[in-house]
Amino acid sequence: MAKRNKKYLESADPVCGLCEREVGFTTLHHLIPREEGGKHGPTVPLCQPCHSTIHLTYTNKELAVLYNNVHALRASEGLQKYLSWVKNKRLDKITNRRGKGNRKR
Repeated sequence: MAKRNKKYLESADPVCGLCEREVGFTTLHHLIPREEGGKHGPTVPLCQPCHSTIHLTYTNKELAVLYNNVHALRASEGLQKYLSWVKNKRLDKITNRRGKGNRKR
């Protein structure tokens, strides 16, 4: 069951849908970003590091068109190094690196 957080929709599922680690909490990631028409579409629970990294790596348009399911995200070239790094880490939170100047175009 999800509850409304100040900024994110939290999930009761303690397993990240991307890195598959058991974490303290997850947030719901819209597989098609809300800004691209996915407000009521499917979501996946993600740990904060994965959620931040996805949005740092890809634009909302790229997520909507190319990476709109977990399998595509896991297979994406841009996340391979990160997924290899995070899989054995014991962290629930990383510094939020989601700044406007940080996003790759």
